[in-house]
Amino acid sequence: MIKFFLMVNKQGQTRLSRYYEHVEIHKRTMLEAEVIKNCLSRSKDQCSFIEYKDFKLVYRQYAALFVVVGVNETENEMAVYELIHNFVEVLDKYFSRVVSETLNLLQNISSLSKL
Repeated sequence: MIKFFLMVNKQGQTRLSRYYEHVEIHKRTMLEAEVIKNCLSRSKDQCSFIEYKDFKLVYRQYAALFVVVGVNETENEMAVYELIHNFVEVLDKYFSRVVSETLNLLQNISSLSKL
């Protein structure tokens, strides 16, 4: 099961986040900082799967953008890795290029849907 979905730039700024379980705002901030630090500090030669606390992180880098998905321990990492790729392909086709401005637009649409 997916616990959260993050899109982060190389500077470590969260561009889009979506949580599928309730997490307090303060804990989200701490969680995102730790997750970002763990993923951005890894080299391209290292595996894109990390065991972190009571879940797994699956991440993929696209140019200056990192897509990170937190899943429970029973989830198939390769399936999530492919899900990330398919998601980015859809964004690329729909918006022609996945860039920070597009992510700002998605974040605004996401916050409007919560109203």
